[in-house]
Amino acid sequence: MPRLRCWVFSIRDDELFGVFDVQVTLETAEGLLRRLSIHVPAARLDEATELRLKEIGRRVRVDGFRPGKVPAQVIRQRYLPQAREEALDNLVQSTYGEALQQQALNPAGAPRITEFKLPEGEEGLRYVAEIEVYPEITLAAMSQIKIERPQTEIGEADVDTMIDNLRKQRATFAMVERAAAEGDRVTVDFKGSIDGEAFDGGTGENMPLILGQGALLKDFEAPIAGMKAGESKTIAVTFPDDYHAEHLRGQTASFDITVKSVEETVLPELDDAFCAAFGVKEGGAATLREEVRKNMARELDQAIKRKLKLQVMEGLLAANDFAVPQVMVEEESARVREQFTKQMRGAPQGELPLKLFEGEAVRRVKLGLLVSELVKASELRVEPERLNALLDTIAASYEDPEEVKNYYRSRADLMQNLRDMAAEERVVDFVLENASVVDVPTAFADVVKPAQ
Repeated sequence: MPRLRCWVFSIRDDELFGVFDVQVTLETAEGLLRRLSIHVPAARLDEATELRLKEIGRRVRVDGFRPGKVPAQVIRQRYLPQAREEALDNLVQSTYGEALQQQALNPAGAPRITEFKLPEGEEGLRYVAEIEVYPEITLAAMSQIKIERPQTEIGEADVDTMIDNLRKQRATFAMVERAAAEGDRVTVDFKGSIDGEAFDGGTGENMPLILGQGALLKDFEAPIAGMKAGESKTIAVTFPDDYHAEHLRGQTASFDITVKSVEETVLPELDDAFCAAFGVKEGGAATLREEVRKNMARELDQAIKRKLKLQVMEGLLAANDFAVPQVMVEEESARVREQFTKQMRGAPQGELPLKLFEGEAVRRVKLGLLVSELVKASELRVEPERLNALLDTIAASYEDPEEVKNYYRSRADLMQNLRDMAAEERVVDFVLENASVVDVPTAFADVVKPAQ
């Protein structure tokens, strides 16, 4: 049992119920847990019950009496239990709120009411409200946070690579009689076994494979290079220790492979027809390069912002360690689970336990509290110019940016999301202004490649 510290104080309410003392004992337990032991005098409950009876009398209909003219003794006889129950509910809510206000407590979630004792005679109402409070956060110096900021320029070779990728997206394939080489599409049949026994997933027919893309294990793909249509061979494939199929990890399998066909990749010409397919109606290849460069610049800007934001958030977490309310963690765990389930489109059977998502939930709760504290402590404000610039950035990727901006402005929820995003941006900028930042020359491809 954690050692408790106790304070006792009184709340006086002389506006609605006359003068009745409400005794409150505050117990500070381990961590963020607080216990409020509240005693409400019987006289206050009696007064609250009388008020409820009067309210009921004004609105109920009783045969033989006009509305609002039902005798008090009739109302009492019929509705006293209901009035007392409603008075109890209201009294718990009001006295709980009074206790929080008097002690200046800021609960992180709804209370858990325990040890509820109904009044007997003059004893009065007693109950305990268990709550968790928000942590007191003392922000560490921003200079403790180390940031590596990518410094990148888009070169002509980067634009060439991007245009080649566009051509590969619209590539066709032509049958060839030669041996397969990197970049070719081969169609294969295969049958695998381990110690002479077939295994799940080890057999396939007419499977297309583009050599060099790394879609399959290197041990499987590499031996196919150099084979012609109609040729067969047996190869050995060792599955890595971290292979997704647990029963195959570290195993060595034998595969009988037959190449059915070999096709070479045919890239389209960089002509007007190709450019038109990407929305360039005039100017041909030169205009396409210009548009591609603009898109790359936007992609680069967003990628750098993502990398900086990730470093800032991880830096804030590393520099500031504090406990978080478990009630917030549980609520966030439920949200993370819901997001995961939607992404997996309900693939997992049954509801996954919240414990699986607790780590990510703790991280999100901590970041939320840190960002809020930083905004408050540093008096950060989101300027209208920042909000408008963010909206411009979002709308720029659409065919009709003005239509998108008008749609956002017509939706209060979308504008609130936009303000939240702008607030996060403001926090990131503030941290970058005060953190230890080192500029690191980085290739365009390394900046924009997705995080693993």
